[in-house]
Amino acid sequence: MLKGLVITPPVLGRISIGKVVEKAGKRLPEKDDQFTITSQVQGADGWLPHPFDEGFRKAQGGKIRSIPIRLLFNDPDLNFRAEYALFDRRTGRPVCVGNGENCKRRTESGVQSLPCPSPEGCTLVQNGACKPYGRLNVLIGDDDPLGSFVFRTTGFNSIRTLSARLAYFQAISGNRLAYLPLELRLRGKSTRQSMGTPIYYVDLTVRSGVSVEDALTEAKRLEADRQEAGFDQVALETAARQGFSNGAFEESDEEGDSVVVEFYPEADANGDAGSALSSEKATLPSLVSKLEDQVVRLGRETSAV
Repeated sequence: MLKGLVITPPVLGRISIGKVVEKAGKRLPEKDDQFTITSQVQGADGWLPHPFDEGFRKAQGGKIRSIPIRLLFNDPDLNFRAEYALFDRRTGRPVCVGNGENCKRRTESGVQSLPCPSPEGCTLVQNGACKPYGRLNVLIGDDDPLGSFVFRTTGFNSIRTLSARLAYFQAISGNRLAYLPLELRLRGKSTRQSMGTPIYYVDLTVRSGVSVEDALTEAKRLEADRQEAGFDQVALETAARQGFSNGAFEESDEEGDSVVVEFYPEADANGDAGSALSSEKATLPSLVSKLEDQVVRLGRETSAV
């Protein structure tokens, strides 16, 4: 296994509740009130739809509000990785990821482990450059038991809800997350900050028409069937942990470019999300310089002690 390269679950496509559109020469994220399932291929108008998208859309009257899924792993943290993340807006490269206590930060001298004060307490980050960022891998259909679709989000409501649901389902199922019949469901809410405009986020529930009791019974049956067939779930999760720990940053530079455009748009002069790439080039070096300066200061303080 190549060291320094994070090995993630194989991805067949993407799940999103928004898209990137071009306005006045700028690529800007635009929220939506439905799911979209795309392939990993981009065309002139964005990501090309996956065949699952058309099927679910027809079945649900034109808008996809729920997607039946299963999970790859029993461990919630393998299915859903959430952290504070900072990307280089010019290159798309991950710069720093942390959990509020510790972080891994890219510097001129390599990747270093440093304290993480979280975005609210970090004096180096401005304009929402660092924010919570989550990735959920799920299975759709039965064709490929290891090929997943990834849902990425920086939405607080989605991250908090998915984290809670995964922990709760793991608890009530006796650590059988990978065997439960589940579905992603789109929900809406309004807050004072949204001025009454609906905010959409992703929830995780048992499938429509299936009771919790029936879902738990099916999970036990599926677990027994897989064990009898020789499917080693424990070994699969061990391999996944080794893959995730093989490098510092999950996103490659190529993936990071798409992540930055969709989830880390910089506020323009009017405070709107999204700015031209030319303005990103002007602001990024100062941020990176601040990060590197802090590393140097921490090194000097440690040496002085």
